[in-house]
Amino acid sequence: MLHTPFYDPSKSYEENYDKGPYGAFADGQVYQQINKPTYDFLGQKVYLPFGIPAGPLLNSNFCKSAFEKGFDICVYKTVRAESFPCHPFPNILAVKIEGDLTAVKARSKLTADNEYCEPLSITNSFGVPSKEPSVWQEDVKKAIRYAGKGQCLVLSFMGTVKQNQTADEFVADFAKAAKKAKETGAKILEANLSCPNIGNEGLVCYNLEMTQKVCEALRREIGNTPLILKVGYFQNNEDLNKLVEVASKYAQGIAAINTVSAEVVDKAGNQVLPGKNRLRSGVCGTAIKWAGLDMVRKLKFKIQNSKFKIQIIGVGGVMKQEDYFEYIEAGADCVMSATGAMWNPYLAQEIKKILR
Repeated sequence: MLHTPFYDPSKSYEENYDKGPYGAFADGQVYQQINKPTYDFLGQKVYLPFGIPAGPLLNSNFCKSAFEKGFDICVYKTVRAESFPCHPFPNILAVKIEGDLTAVKARSKLTADNEYCEPLSITNSFGVPSKEPSVWQEDVKKAIRYAGKGQCLVLSFMGTVKQNQTADEFVADFAKAAKKAKETGAKILEANLSCPNIGNEGLVCYNLEMTQKVCEALRREIGNTPLILKVGYFQNNEDLNKLVEVASKYAQGIAAINTVSAEVVDKAGNQVLPGKNRLRSGVCGTAIKWAGLDMVRKLKFKIQNSKFKIQIIGVGGVMKQEDYFEYIEAGADCVMSATGAMWNPYLAQEIKKILR
């Protein structure tokens, strides 16, 4: 059953930021936890290793509501070292897909509209907007205070791609964002490597040389603060091996996946998301669960065989209680849901009910 989403797709990003969240996230009702938090998430004890990844939790008001509804690990939407605008409205649309969004299907055009129904998959195209650091730093501090016993806030950050930028300049900007993120006092940080590389050559995480340079710079800035690397789906096993090796040196966790990119059009076959470079956008929800599970299984196998101490955060297509347990069985240490949580504010509570 789809509830009123806490992020309203019919409203602009700015209106959601200023007036959201919506639906049950706005009712003020607080879920009562039971027993003691016993799960270890990167040094923090939580009631359940389940939460909401970077994306839909725009600010401290959204984080507060998520904590109140029983989502024990909340990732504050990715921030930057300077302000950055959001893509034009609309930013979320329903995508019509039969079955899994495989690599083959992702090479074809997908139809999108504003009719949200189950099984739900969506495209989200925001461009990772960010407020000025002076704004988000103070707001993150509020979000941290909203975390209750057995809960924790993770702060996601990224470097900004700029015109005529050198590789060193990109790394420096990423490190600058990390420094400002650490200043908030967040106990866990997440580097969003599933964002464009310099020159739009794909995602940062797919450029292992750049990933290595970024991670080196980040670790120098954040000291011993636990770090998660947020990555996309890896088809190449050799590249995934290299990613795990890099993570073993600089990070404590790998979060996978973000979205699966595809060309999105309206029913007439025209570009549905207005603006430059928006013909392709990220797809999430039911259709990408296969990719998230596949990444978790691959990561689990490689980490176990290498004896590295890296936690796996499984993300992608977690829409119902069963999906959480499927991810845990696949080897995830923690599970997160974006689309599923947006349309079901009670998802964490439903999982906890099964575990009682």
